[in-house]
Amino acid sequence: MRVVLGPGAFGSPADLAPYVEGLRARGLAAEAVALPRGRAERAAPTFAALAGPEVVAGGHSFGGRAASLAAAGGASFAGLLLFGFPLAGDARRRTAHFGRIGCPVLVLNGEADRLSPVRELRRVLGGLPGVRLVTLPGAGHRLRGPALERALDLAAEFVGGLPTHH
Repeated sequence: MRVVLGPGAFGSPADLAPYVEGLRARGLAAEAVALPRGRAERAAPTFAALAGPEVVAGGHSFGGRAASLAAAGGASFAGLLLFGFPLAGDARRRTAHFGRIGCPVLVLNGEADRLSPVRELRRVLGGLPGVRLVTLPGAGHRLRGPALERALDLAAEFVGGLPTHH
């Protein structure tokens, strides 16, 4: 299984080094990819080109949204790993595509994330099949320190539990 993560809207793959290194330290093959700037719909094809039954796609904020749009558009992934999923603006519009995602999804968000208030996340993601939301106390939009370590433990557990297709 290979994890491919995209950065936030104004970020670069280097910003995801703590995520990539943390996943690797937990025994997972992980890498960060560059995404084009602009709308997440413009970045989704980057993930679609990397799709496969042994690929878990995701990322932080914008990167996770781009991966989720690729999956909703038909790209086949083993799972999605979304850190700090962005709800800023219209939460319903930003998650309307989730019903078309055909793989398991783990959303890891800080409870103090002002871009994605927990109450809104629960409202728009609650009841969607295959979507698990885990909130991390005290953490904001960018996960750091103990919250990031906990998120990476949960991510490794999630990826380890996905079916493999050899």
